[in-house]
Amino acid sequence: MADRLAGKIAVITGGTSGIGEATAELFVAEGATVVFTGRSADKGAALAERLGSAARFIEGDVMIEEDIRRIFETVEADHGKLDVLFNNAGGPTNGPVDEVTSDAIRYAMQLLFESVVLGMRYAIPLLRKAGGGAIINNSSIAAIRDAQGDLLYSAAKAAVTHYTKLAGVRLGPDGIRCNTISPGAIATPIFWGGSARANTLTDDHNAALMRKLQANLARATPMGKSGLAEDIANAALYLASDDGRFVNSHDLVVDGGRTSLFIDPPAAD
Repeated sequence: MADRLAGKIAVITGGTSGIGEATAELFVAEGATVVFTGRSADKGAALAERLGSAARFIEGDVMIEEDIRRIFETVEADHGKLDVLFNNAGGPTNGPVDEVTSDAIRYAMQLLFESVVLGMRYAIPLLRKAGGGAIINNSSIAAIRDAQGDLLYSAAKAAVTHYTKLAGVRLGPDGIRCNTISPGAIATPIFWGGSARANTLTDDHNAALMRKLQANLARATPMGKSGLAEDIANAALYLASDDGRFVNSHDLVVDGGRTSLFIDPPAAD
């Protein structure tokens, strides 16, 4: 099946690598016009060139409200509406429970929660202009299970999941569906510091880290394999398309069964 997003305008944050990049590629292949954002101008420009005229890159930092506002103002000026928002941008946080600082709390909530809330806030008027649409927020199984991320990351993602469910109740009458995806053992550069660090490494180094990561993550799922960015992209496609037209206020867990394990197996060396 193709063209499941034909004629739709989509915004993807954190779109220059990993899950965001895979989703931008899939959405374009399915007929959407995609506006994707990120902080790496070089990677964004290269991806936009590869994806062609159906994709546009806007450099922006989701931790800066003015950047978020500017992204959606640009979409309105160019297209007049919006059909799909995928709030995907994020990254690692750190705050041991016995050492957490107020700065760490603010950073985690701004990066992982506030950016999502503000992205929704500026997208909603454009989605209403389209007569409805889909908001997809990337959460995590860390929101529903221990030992999947540090405490601040887990708490912020739990906030994303709950906020999204409540927003779906309030926006449902406008035809705006709000759902989260909770990835499990997905091999992306976030595990070694996010796309910012990945950009500083050689392709060979990144590839070696990815192979090691996939081997470790494969041990952590009943299926015996790690998830890929494409698995989350396909979940986002389902929620964005008419196939998911009756799915609202839902958390779609994509984890290969990891959350059903009682004890995580030890990681490989």
